Amino acid sequence: MRQTQTCEDSMPYKDLQDFLKHLEREGELKRIGAELDPKLEIAEVTDRVSKKFGPALLFEKAKGARFPVLTNMYGSYKRMNMALDSDNLDELGERIHQYLEIERPDGIIKKLQMIPKISKLANIFPDHVKRGCCQDVVLTGEQVDLGIMPVLTTWPGDAGPFITLPVVFTKNPETGVRNAGMYRMQVYDKNTTGMHWHRHKGGAYHYHLAEKLGKRLEVAVAIGPDPAVTYAATAPIPDEIDEMLFAGFLRNQPVELVKCKTVDLEVPATSQFVLEGYVDPGERRREGPFGDHTGYYSLADDYPVFHVTALTHRNDAIYPATLVGPPPMEDCFIGKATERLFLPLIKKQLPEVVDMNLPLEGVFHNLCFVSIDKRYPGQARKVMYALWGMGQMMFTKIIVVVDKNINVQNVSEVLWRIGNNVDPRRDIAILEGPLDALDHASPLAFYGGKMGIDATKKGPEDGHHRLWPDSLRMDPGVKSRVDALWGQLGL
Repeated sequence: MRQTQTCEDSMPYKDLQDFLKHLEREGELKRIGAELDPKLEIAEVTDRVSKKFGPALLFEKAKGARFPVLTNMYGSYKRMNMALDSDNLDELGERIHQYLEIERPDGIIKKLQMIPKISKLANIFPDHVKRGCCQDVVLTGEQVDLGIMPVLTTWPGDAGPFITLPVVFTKNPETGVRNAGMYRMQVYDKNTTGMHWHRHKGGAYHYHLAEKLGKRLEVAVAIGPDPAVTYAATAPIPDEIDEMLFAGFLRNQPVELVKCKTVDLEVPATSQFVLEGYVDPGERRREGPFGDHTGYYSLADDYPVFHVTALTHRNDAIYPATLVGPPPMEDCFIGKATERLFLPLIKKQLPEVVDMNLPLEGVFHNLCFVSIDKRYPGQARKVMYALWGMGQMMFTKIIVVVDKNINVQNVSEVLWRIGNNVDPRRDIAILEGPLDALDHASPLAFYGGKMGIDATKKGPEDGHHRLWPDSLRMDPGVKSRVDALWGQLGL
């Protein structure tokens, strides 16, 4: 185990502070000197800026707190690329596909070709260090006071302030396998919070196992590690892959982890704040309502209670927060990154898929537009059903399938094709399945109806015996000539 570097000597993107320096150099960060209240005022300013696709915001004077507040740091395609140290998310997605899909080589040439991949993977495993700047200040027992953090209250009807960007660490009580996920945490008082574990999530599964064993589950919460680590906690990676390993892959260097003070868990050493504690079996408390990414208030319900045994933080800590509400907001860009990064893995299983769009208006799980290279009748439905069987795609409420020549990133074009190409009686599939816990339209929680829309071109094999007209396209030669003349037209 080696000694960690000091925060001042850290490499670029080693921590949140370094990321902010990069944002500021690129004109992507705005410092706000006016004093604003963490209750509603910071949220209102951030909401206005995010709706205009504006910069990240550093509120240097949060009322009643000595720590500044950072919002909207992921709130544009450029900043999302910067956060993952990428020039192109599609290319990064291909790299993820290549390294997650390493197969056993069956010949000397393939073995030689795999050497570079394996050597790079060897450098992404977490690195355990003796100390980290996340423990510059250590508060335990009666010293713990969550009120030192400027936790935001976002909407007037919220039940209280809640932590919005926590990286929550637990270990499977049977196997010891680590999970890092992101779940909102309502602050109840100085040393307890809610733990908004949806039953489909990894942390909730660990808690389920601990309850069956009648055991207390230890939890550690890292707030404000470097941006790639925070993103990794949201990524829909397979359960058997450690999120810290995935973060190391994204960063091209290991994540440094330090042992917690009061629980048997490790956290990113350069985090801004760390909350350590436990969740007892069987204990529940009313959580919510809260404004959520659907643009509606999520309903109040009973959730596990997190008891904080230690609060540690950096001397120069910054409190990072995000807002969720009517799109577009910052979380939309996190969702779009996931769409691009994991599309190659979907195409690996469904080679006919050309492109996919989870539109901002669909808030991740309500809408999915997918284009396919259609070659046989029923193929659109085959793709719908396959997507509903893939990980978190199971929550998708409406899937629209179009032909390969349609640009699914253009929402207007997709809506035009739906209006023209769909016969409702023939082309709409209605079925039932799991839904996101935040879906309020279904009669039952977690379960309800889904709709698939086949907006592809139909022919006799599809039971359509009428002529199918071509859509309007200008002659390419004419377009080229007008392009050449355009500068002379004064338009």
